Amino acid sequence: MKKLLFFFTTISLVIFTVSVISAEFIDEEIQRIQKAYEGISDIKGSFIQKSSIKDLKRTDTYKGQFFIKRPMKMKWEYKGENAQEVFIHNDEIIIYQKKEKQAFKGKFDRNTYGQAPIALLNGFGRIQEEFFISKKNESLILTPKRSMGGIVSIEIEPSYGEFPISSFAINDSRLNRIEITLKDVKINTGLKDGLFKPSLPKDVKIYEHNP
Repeated sequence: MKKLLFFFTTISLVIFTVSVISAEFIDEEIQRIQKAYEGISDIKGSFIQKSSIKDLKRTDTYKGQFFIKRPMKMKWEYKGENAQEVFIHNDEIIIYQKKEKQAFKGKFDRNTYGQAPIALLNGFGRIQEEFFISKKNESLILTPKRSMGGIVSIEIEPSYGEFPISSFAINDSRLNRIEITLKDVKINTGLKDGLFKPSLPKDVKIYEHNP
């Protein structure tokens, strides 16, 4: 009986210790990320995006560049055959598809994040406000506190370089997954406002969506 009691006491202590260490790790990582964001006025870099679509049973890979000027100016460019540019300014989003010579203009809010995954980079400075947080291996698992365009969870891989995030993955309610790896990230380079203003050719057809 004493051996059993000692065994269960030991197991309880181990579980408690692991829980405390995990909580401390999460708190330290969140504080480090949010502290880094406090000193960031703009961010730029390149990215690789892998989009796994469950219904289509395929994974597409995209590459491009992104630019963010806080608090709410964003631009990213997808390169290659299906090149397109995405602009976000406050609550407006414009998606310009070069090959099709068309652009879509609509409202940007938290329900649009599923279609605009890079935009999440701008919101990771408010992690504790927006998400419940847990740990999986060395990653942080973020679960939205409120509806966020079908997003079920976001996995963040921390970085210990100048920018505190090296990659993140988005899982949605349809079992799709988007993985984004960041490369050559630079902060506070003095991005100009003009970079975030779309310059669309005159022959581009613009479709507006006003819900």
